[in-house]
Amino acid sequence: MSHRRRSALVITLAAVAGAALAAPATAAPPTPAPPPLTVVAQGLDDPYGLSFRAGKFYAAENTTGEVSGFVRGGSGPVVRASGFAGPAGVDRTAHDLLTVTGEGEPGTAGASTLYVSSPSSAPRPLADLAAYELAENPDGQRQFGDDGQPLDALSNPFAVLGGRGGHERFAYVADAGANAVLAVDRHGTVSTFFVPPVVTSGGCAGAPNNDPEHTGCDAVPTGLAFGPDGSLYVSALTSQVPGEGRVYVLDARTGELRRTLTGLSGPTGVAVGDDGSVYVSELLEGAPPGEGPPPAGFDLSTVGRIVRVAPDGARSVAQVTMPLGLRWADGALYSTAWSVAGAFLGQSGAGQVVRVDASAFSAGS
Repeated sequence: MSHRRRSALVITLAAVAGAALAAPATAAPPTPAPPPLTVVAQGLDDPYGLSFRAGKFYAAENTTGEVSGFVRGGSGPVVRASGFAGPAGVDRTAHDLLTVTGEGEPGTAGASTLYVSSPSSAPRPLADLAAYELAENPDGQRQFGDDGQPLDALSNPFAVLGGRGGHERFAYVADAGANAVLAVDRHGTVSTFFVPPVVTSGGCAGAPNNDPEHTGCDAVPTGLAFGPDGSLYVSALTSQVPGEGRVYVLDARTGELRRTLTGLSGPTGVAVGDDGSVYVSELLEGAPPGEGPPPAGFDLSTVGRIVRVAPDGARSVAQVTMPLGLRWADGALYSTAWSVAGAFLGQSGAGQVVRVDASAFSAGS
């Protein structure tokens, strides 16, 4: 699985200013409307996963191997845990900080691992997710070619979410390489929770895969979130084929599929609002095709968007530059932005976390 596109980045987000009309002398001054996007943290290095608890945010900085914490309006991100090999997902629970690392290069120590840490303890590995993939192969696809080389990413964890509500599952992990959502208990025992079906519609119909029995696009889990009803929401990249991305809504106890949202393009994260609205980040929507540099004059600040699916199914979109991790927190949506500036463009400190106000969304498909 690959989320990478080569491009050049220029920071162009600007503060939004409004003009207020003069009010009558006897009237109270109008309350200014919030800006569509508000930067709440900056100076981050490839922020992938985003978590929130008790007024504090946590972001996994993929290129520096750190998890940083910050509060809205604070002095800036502070490193809370470090030494990871490409942290991708993070979640702060009542007692622990959960971090998953991505695939990494062959032989990378600490890759494809779930870590647990706390304010009083350094990160410790809890589960070797690559070992589970090799032993169990949840999606049942052929793993190695005749030359002994992997046919695709084997294990590439992308998001983690702590269990809640008395579930026996300590954590859920979206493993984009294994094409599965995994469950991990407190002792580090891993099990398969959900394997999304191979997508065979639209541009995925007949697409070659690891073996003839699984033609089509692998759904590739990328994001996890709980809904207000306790359901587990899973975003799925689906080979970045336009319109074939998915969000699966699962029973968080059994893994039973309740419903599926379709018509998305390369989802990389998911969040659910208090009213049940589903928010999906599309990291590379609008990016120029191909792996080379973008055409002259192309404005890369326009790459990426967040799709809102209302409870009645109506859709609207907000333009956020290269969003990845999403989190609904205290009645508002937050997103990482400029999330791949460091790894692929060498621009350190370009990543942000932004609050996305309701006014940022307009009608769209």
